Amino acid sequence: MSDSRRPTLQERRNSVLDETILSPGSVKINVQGAFIADEVASITGNQPDDGAQHDTRCIRLPNHTGVVSHVALDIGGSLAKLVYFSREPDFKELGGRLNFLKFETDRIDQCFKVVQELKAKQQPLNGSQPGELCIVATGGGAYKFYDEMKNVLGVEVLREDEMECLIMGLDFFITEIPREVFTYADLDPMHFEEPRANIYPYLLVNIGSGVSMVKVSGPKQFERIGGTSLGGGTLWGLLSLLTGARTFDGMLAMADRGDNTTVDMLVGDIYGTDYSKIGLKTSTIASSFGKVFKMKRQGEDDAEDGNGLSNGDPQPASGSSDPDRAFAPEDISRSLLYAVSNNIGQIAYLQSEKHKLEHIYFGGSFIRGHRQTINTLSYAIRFWSNGEKEAYFLRHEGYLGSVGAFLKRQPKIWGRRNSFEE
Repeated sequence: MSDSRRPTLQERRNSVLDETILSPGSVKINVQGAFIADEVASITGNQPDDGAQHDTRCIRLPNHTGVVSHVALDIGGSLAKLVYFSREPDFKELGGRLNFLKFETDRIDQCFKVVQELKAKQQPLNGSQPGELCIVATGGGAYKFYDEMKNVLGVEVLREDEMECLIMGLDFFITEIPREVFTYADLDPMHFEEPRANIYPYLLVNIGSGVSMVKVSGPKQFERIGGTSLGGGTLWGLLSLLTGARTFDGMLAMADRGDNTTVDMLVGDIYGTDYSKIGLKTSTIASSFGKVFKMKRQGEDDAEDGNGLSNGDPQPASGSSDPDRAFAPEDISRSLLYAVSNNIGQIAYLQSEKHKLEHIYFGGSFIRGHRQTINTLSYAIRFWSNGEKEAYFLRHEGYLGSVGAFLKRQPKIWGRRNSFEE
């Protein structure tokens, strides 16, 4: 008489684990019921306060059972992004979570240190042995730091194509994760889009140190159709020179406190009112940094006339300020953020028109969930399209490449909505 007893939960779990250990290259990431956790969780110990490492909200995978024996790295020119899987801390339920960390590339040694910690904690994190851990790497740093990763970490390093990983990661977020993709407007700051299957074609505007614009027609069907060298690296570099800020997050914080109207020339500064015939409001920026030369020259003239600094005096005379200090770092930060973001938004719209693409997705570490940046990009798309198009954003916008690299160990043609490569 055959044993018709149904296997217990532990037996089913062990069976799945055994099967996965035997075939570690075919990890089925079960996304059924996936959601973004409200808490910001970290299991790697205390986080340094020097801006080198940050947490973002993890993605819960409550139905995932398989062993995961890899981590993913996307190493760009400015930032390195790490994605890894971990079990639930109490082990009482199936499932786990995708965790997200980022580091400045100049501090890549801190990133490797965290990977070493993950390697040491591999068994409690996801069920496999430390020796089984491998890294799936993408981005320029996957090649630049390849030898260092292998030597320092002592693990296998698999390199994947950067653009393929970006597209795979974005497809995953669009089709599989609820409350991930959103649009932005003043009256509706975060309107979430439901996951959907029919996503092609679309335009990806990936904003990192530079900007790449990619037409995506299907899985593995993509073409870089344009871009601009004026991206996050431009903002970071110029603000480093102009404000003395040391981190990108510090620059964004300064922009939050700034007033760009002290630096930018507006339509109202030229006409005294709006220019309704061509749809320009009084508050529209006519010239980024347009006031600087005029105000600086006026300050120098005042100084020469004896109304500013007297020759050789360290302190201002007659109560006038030093013309070189007339512009607050906060105002400069806000003006330059607007200039870079508006430029990207306009080019993105023009590319979408040229290639007849309705959906425009913005990704990359430049955005960082920053309200002003998102608002500026959204406004640019709505303005140039006369309200016919929307800009779409993601809550994990900086991790498209690293998530795509993580999913490279998925079986082909697998996923709730077939979001993975063919």
